[in-house]
Amino acid sequence: MTGLLQETLTWQNALIMVLSAVVFLVVLLGFVSYAIYFERKVLGWIQLRIGPNRTGPFGLLQSFADILKLLIKEDTIPRKADRALFILAPVIAYVPSFAVLATFPYAENFGFADLNVGVLYYAAISSITTLGILLGGWASNNKYSLLGGMRSAAQMISYEVPLVISVVGVILLSGSLSLNDIVAAQGRADGSSGWFWEWNFVPQIIGFVVFIIAAISELNRTPFDLPEAESELVAGYFVEYSGFRWAFFMLAEYTYIFAISALTTILFLGGWHAPAPFLDFIPGIIWFFLKFAFIVFFIIWVRGTLPRLRTDQLMGLGWKVLLPIALANVFITAIWIKLF
Repeated sequence: MTGLLQETLTWQNALIMVLSAVVFLVVLLGFVSYAIYFERKVLGWIQLRIGPNRTGPFGLLQSFADILKLLIKEDTIPRKADRALFILAPVIAYVPSFAVLATFPYAENFGFADLNVGVLYYAAISSITTLGILLGGWASNNKYSLLGGMRSAAQMISYEVPLVISVVGVILLSGSLSLNDIVAAQGRADGSSGWFWEWNFVPQIIGFVVFIIAAISELNRTPFDLPEAESELVAGYFVEYSGFRWAFFMLAEYTYIFAISALTTILFLGGWHAPAPFLDFIPGIIWFFLKFAFIVFFIIWVRGTLPRLRTDQLMGLGWKVLLPIALANVFITAIWIKLF
């Protein structure tokens, strides 16, 4: 009888996990749809344009019209492409971007999985996307896509190093690799919120700046969009993709915008904590998504403001500037902890 009860509970837990994943996927797809709309609007305002305003009220249904177009668009595969890898590459690029979201605490006691190595999990899983992009560029049998894939692999590997090292200072201050513990360390001992200058972005301002720059580069977005530079490579690593497979690459990019914005909020901006103790009456999840929305807006604003770097400038910035600064930040943080 006990074994039957345990088996029933196991199936119930499995069903809850699957349903939670499906619900979260729907929420994520909604975020991606309106993040694209929001980005078009913001870029339109920056460039003195109107942006989407035709499909639906205020253009709110424009993204859904584009999704419908992609779903019914012809799916072409180049005759000389490696068919199996060509089909598999978008999946390899997207699945890790969704998997990393499972460990994020969106509010106190509200998250899918609390891993004690959450930071390490993110770094390990997100790096798999590089393989999907490289495979997509190689399997297309196109010189532009191959160049885009090689650029992306070099760029993502180069900037992943300072990205991870910039977080080491935060780990040293909190004494844990758990994302929940890192957020908790930015509040008071009783779990309440402190003041915003107690968040990690103040003592770790150097690591914060390095993290933001490296994160935007990891996203392959302007000014670091060398892998898909339209003026040079047409569309880079997914130049031969169309329809739903092309949408998978775009979905992976905007899912990582969600992930990077949430991770920045957790590591440096206090997570669910309010910016002042007297604002604790507002639910933590609201504070989390306000900070999250600010980071998303910042990433879009950077795209509409800064010009694209050259390849040599891109690699030089990663290895000659960001990496030494990130290492120096770890050294300074360790000395500070030891002395004080």
